[in-house]
Amino acid sequence: MSFVHLHCHSEYSLLDGANRIDDLIRRALELEQPALAVTDHGNLHAAWEFQEKAKKAKIKPILGMEAYVAPGSRLDRSRPAPGAKPYFHLVLLARDAVGYKNLVKLSSLAFTEGFYVKPRVDRELLAAHSEGLIVSSACLAGEVAGHLMDDRWDAAREAAEWYANVFKDRYYLEVQAHDSEGQAQLNERIFRLGNELGLPVIATNDAHFLKREDHDAHDVLLCIGLGADREDAKRMHYDRGLYFKTHAEIAERFPARADVLENTLRIADEVDVQFGKKYHVPSFPLPQGVATENDLLVKLARDGAVARYGDPLPKEVQERLDYELGVILQTGYSGYFLIVADFIKAARDRGIPVGPGRGSAAGSLVAYALGITNVCPLKFDLLFERFLNPERVSMPDVDVDFCFERRGEVIDYVRQKYGKESVCQIVTFGTMKSRAAIKDVGRVLGFTPAETDQLAKLIPNQPNFSLTIAEAIEQVPDVARLYKTEPRYTELLDYAKALEGLSRHTGVHAAGVVIAPGPVSDFVPVCTQSSKGAGGDGDEKITVAQYDMNCLEKAGMLKMDFLGLTTLTVIHDALKSIEARTGQWLDLDAMEFDDPKTYQMLRSGRTAGVFQFESPLATDVLRQMRCDRFDDLVASNALLRPGPLDTGMHKVYIKRKRGEEPVTYQLPEMEPILRETQGVITYQEQVMRIAQTLAGISLAEADVLRKAVGKKDAELIRQELGKFIEKAVAKGHDRVVIEDIAGQIETFGRYGFNKSHSVAYSVVSYHTAWLKANYPADFMAALLSSCIGKTEDVVKYIAEAREMGIEVLPPDVNESGYKFTVVGENRIRFGLGAVRNVGEGAVQSVLASRAEGGAYTSFFDFVERVDLRACNKRVFEALVCAGALDGLGGHRAQYLAALDTAISAASLKQDEEQRGVLSLFGEAAAADDAGSSAHKLTLPNLPAWSESDRLTREKEILGFYVSGHPLEPFRAEAEIFATHKVAELGAWTPEPITLACVVTAVKKQISKRSGAEFARLTLEDFSGSSEVLVFPEAWSALSDAVKTDVPVLVEGGYSKRDQGAESPTFIVEKVTRLAEKRVGGQVAIAIELAPGAGLAPGVMRDVRATCDAYPGSAPLELRWRDSRASARFRSRSLSVAPSNAVLAELRALLGDERVRLVRA
Repeated sequence: MSFVHLHCHSEYSLLDGANRIDDLIRRALELEQPALAVTDHGNLHAAWEFQEKAKKAKIKPILGMEAYVAPGSRLDRSRPAPGAKPYFHLVLLARDAVGYKNLVKLSSLAFTEGFYVKPRVDRELLAAHSEGLIVSSACLAGEVAGHLMDDRWDAAREAAEWYANVFKDRYYLEVQAHDSEGQAQLNERIFRLGNELGLPVIATNDAHFLKREDHDAHDVLLCIGLGADREDAKRMHYDRGLYFKTHAEIAERFPARADVLENTLRIADEVDVQFGKKYHVPSFPLPQGVATENDLLVKLARDGAVARYGDPLPKEVQERLDYELGVILQTGYSGYFLIVADFIKAARDRGIPVGPGRGSAAGSLVAYALGITNVCPLKFDLLFERFLNPERVSMPDVDVDFCFERRGEVIDYVRQKYGKESVCQIVTFGTMKSRAAIKDVGRVLGFTPAETDQLAKLIPNQPNFSLTIAEAIEQVPDVARLYKTEPRYTELLDYAKALEGLSRHTGVHAAGVVIAPGPVSDFVPVCTQSSKGAGGDGDEKITVAQYDMNCLEKAGMLKMDFLGLTTLTVIHDALKSIEARTGQWLDLDAMEFDDPKTYQMLRSGRTAGVFQFESPLATDVLRQMRCDRFDDLVASNALLRPGPLDTGMHKVYIKRKRGEEPVTYQLPEMEPILRETQGVITYQEQVMRIAQTLAGISLAEADVLRKAVGKKDAELIRQELGKFIEKAVAKGHDRVVIEDIAGQIETFGRYGFNKSHSVAYSVVSYHTAWLKANYPADFMAALLSSCIGKTEDVVKYIAEAREMGIEVLPPDVNESGYKFTVVGENRIRFGLGAVRNVGEGAVQSVLASRAEGGAYTSFFDFVERVDLRACNKRVFEALVCAGALDGLGGHRAQYLAALDTAISAASLKQDEEQRGVLSLFGEAAAADDAGSSAHKLTLPNLPAWSESDRLTREKEILGFYVSGHPLEPFRAEAEIFATHKVAELGAWTPEPITLACVVTAVKKQISKRSGAEFARLTLEDFSGSSEVLVFPEAWSALSDAVKTDVPVLVEGGYSKRDQGAESPTFIVEKVTRLAEKRVGGQVAIAIELAPGAGLAPGVMRDVRATCDAYPGSAPLELRWRDSRASARFRSRSLSVAPSNAVLAELRALLGDERVRLVRA
């Protein structure tokens, strides 16, 4: 005899269940149990994944849920009376398709209608959705159990009889085989009640973990969920017996009641839930006079094609359009295309920027004709079969990029069109990854945050290189040492290893949206999530599907990605800025990709802000390949990915592009296919074209080969490549050559990228590059606006703007908008929205008052006119320190000193206006009198802050320097002594590096290994900022020299161990104050003479007088050069103090460009 577990919790009983689905199924197989139920707390997150995997393993899946039942109405959200329970537990199992549908509906309604502490159903819902459900009374927290344990027998009988009356012979009482406090007594009472009422009983074990030895790891997981210390004796504890027991272990608990095990088998036999392959796509609303979706699609596609290509359509266009429409109509996806085209058109009609395309959809001419994409597939030889293949029919997948700021408007449109209940977003699961697991476990074991943070950082976690905890113990020496020598860390790592990868919490998918032909909960379960995860403010709940993206697709739901792409917002803002200045709206879609200025900029390495090409590696690849055409951008987009980079494909492309290596083709037929990528198989579409051309197969068949190679399934690859080889040989090609090509297809095709996506995204890349090259100020203003709140990015882009000759001006209440704006030729005004502690409401008040009353005339006028309900003292202080009031006739020290007085006077005036108290002498006099306070008040007579103090406060409030930089007086030394800019850190080199910068932050830490102090420094120069590391030995020697905002030279380099790492750590070895370089005789002052020019006697006397007034260690040099020769003369009698005052006086005499510091 066997047994079936009907009450099991998977990891989707979040932070309560520790069973992975695969482990549960594997254990059921080991124990020869024919079926298995998963009954997670209040949700069905696991249902689809579980049934799919169980069927593959030949285990019958029983879909269930341990529901929370409200003691009264689910709609009652009042606090329960002292001692009363806010909910009971109840196990629900789907017996058939109707039962599954009711289970889905109950789970959904528990969230959308009954959520209070937990998602709750009530008796009303259970009665309405009882058909097809098998029900058991659950654990000690069940309704019947609660009454029995409290000796309320009448209440227990009433509850059991109610459930038995509703669910008929599908209601069971439940006993459990563990030693939780009170369980043995409950079992006795359950048997007694069952005998009394004639109700069947089942045995379960409420399995929360897999084996007895897994209890402690589960206990740690429970503590993480409770936020409790594991040593807290008062916290919740689970019995050690709550694991996935064998038949024998269950049977020994109930020796006289074999029926409680037999009943589990009877239930398993009854269960029959089958999932057929069916798509659930809503019907598209048809306009009057159109009979079918097919008719409408054909009409819109033909009309769109004529608009794109003219009438009559070129033959190639007509043939491709007819072919694609034939496939779409045959596969039944007309409605899908109409739905997507409609919401994209709605977005464009509302002025919401939409991307040119994404993914394989750019290969469809129908999509191009409908306006779904904006890339001509014929122009770039993009393949429809890569998108929709009649040989492997599956739902099309169109993902769309929208302006980041307005994406939500498109989702709202879809909700309104198809019904709020028919549209929802999609759940995601945050998992306990290696570092997070270490921090979570360490917290409940009593480790300090610093200890767990330090250990977590030892685990590699890069996009291209990450290790599990088990791998780190084997491969990372510091982790291995702690694991082997320190018991505390051994325990922590063992528990973290056991819990790693478990689901920890739910969230909202950044882009996924489901559109159903009716309420989503008619097809799949839904739950609710905070809107914060979906771009809202978090104050409201939104509905999301309980299944993840993959399961929804398998369930046949129409799901698509509505992505928010910040770059589209940047492009749109730049175009609006250009229009505001020139009166002309530029149509980027109408332009060709042939602007020499754009490619020159890309070749020069100025790629900051260029979509997809900002990384040092991408910049270097464009520079090395001498990018001069759109094909180079497309190829680079495909090559700059882990697979191609690992195989060196990008290096081959570069060498061939530069003519350093010949471009060869094994067969002449391959040249037209591979010419655009220098003979390198780069795109998946090239694999398809090669297979079509050499083997004579259709593109649809070629796509099957492409997919097989991409899946890296050895048997499938062997099978499909075998077909290709035999068909190519049958066409007369040499077997040896074809087998070699097949090898290339397997190697390079495995990493080949979707060309349709690469082309579409390269269009966005080109548009950003074109705008930067041709309208730099407008583009950089838009780019900076997109980074509001991201200090490091703002610093980087301000530095980039300045290097491009664009002046970034401080914020100004009389000129700034919310965002960064262009205010003149190559001048950008800082946006008020980027000032810390100044919220959007305050900015809008400043802008509204300025629009209504004109420019602010004084500090007091400003304070008086803005709305003090939106602008409090903190806002004013921030605006003052940021320099936003510098143009109002005073300086920052005066403004802060007068602030309280100004606010008091303004508050009095605004209060009077609010109350409607006007002067007895009439409105005109009142207005004059009310406005007089701003004229009567005066600023105190105070000295201005020093430049250092001003910049420090400015940085505190902005996060960076705008009106100046502490390094500015030492710019010459920076150019002389620095080998690199801070922004260039991050690319490993064996050479030593010297940086001229300021330290803006110091984080001191204690080494766990040695107990010594070390530090992490944030460095900043004109190019940007970066964090670096100082080891204990170096830190003890140089800590005194490190002061924030003091110009220094930082010397150091990279560890050999970091070679090949994506983000190597820069290690500081030495820090020297730049001022020491001046006084130490390491610089000279050079005067540059123009060819044929000298110095007039009077000027010479003035130069001499200046030098005599500032004696010091820097020699004075005269330098002269023309096209044929150069000379340098150093004075033996004059040496000068290389101070800013000297440089200023000499430049006033001779001109800024003719006086500079040089290495002595």
